[in-house]
Amino acid sequence: MVQSEDTKKNRSTPTRARGRAEAVDVHVGNRVRLRRMTLGMSQKKLGEALGLTFQQVQKYERGANRIGASRLHRMSEVLDVPVNYFFEDISPFYAQKRGKTGLVEAQAEYDYDPMQKRETQELVRSYFKITDPKVRRRVFELTKQLGRSFADN
Repeated sequence: MVQSEDTKKNRSTPTRARGRAEAVDVHVGNRVRLRRMTLGMSQKKLGEALGLTFQQVQKYERGANRIGASRLHRMSEVLDVPVNYFFEDISPFYAQKRGKTGLVEAQAEYDYDPMQKRETQELVRSYFKITDPKVRRRVFELTKQLGRSFADN
């Protein structure tokens, strides 16, 4: 039986349009970036641990390339988090969106997320470098108080 070209195309084309990222891919990539930065790890170091170039890590973090299951599992080991970490806090709205609209909305959400900013990551890393629990607690309380005083203005 000979199949028409249209039948072959429809069967082989996945739900996502070829070459386009989905909102879920952007979310997972941003979670990879967040964890890598929290650990103070460069894209190059992560790439070396995974047998990839830093450019490939960049593509994963942007959501330009989808991360396969086995690679995601290996990333979870290297970044010392469970696999479900990469899917935490995903908005059901964005998970259901398909195509360019969902991608644009998902990227906009992450662009304004303060947890994605380098400054936030450096602050968290520096905070956890404080070894004395009493000093760490005082820094925490000071930061909370400063936040309250600026919120009043």
